[in-house]
Amino acid sequence: MSNNNQESLESAIQTLNQLATSHSTPKNFKKIIADLITELKSDEYSISVRAANTISSLDDITQDANIPSFVRTSLWQAVSVLESIRE
Repeated sequence: MSNNNQESLESAIQTLNQLATSHSTPKNFKKIIADLITELKSDEYSISVRAANTISSLDDITQDANIPSFVRTSLWQAVSVLESIRE
């Protein structure tokens, strides 16, 4: 795994951690985000597969009409970072 990929992964995890621990993030989204962080940290799949799976899940979350706009924006930021990860 390249250093750039590892740095991108850590940056995305940091962004997601901030959302998961924020008092402003709704509980149901906190649980989903926490699960995604766990998946990103897992070594079960390659880093690119973990990133792609997380991007797909985050895309689904951002389509929810009940998500606060600042959370949506932060999720898009994490998606942008994850999209830079290549095998």
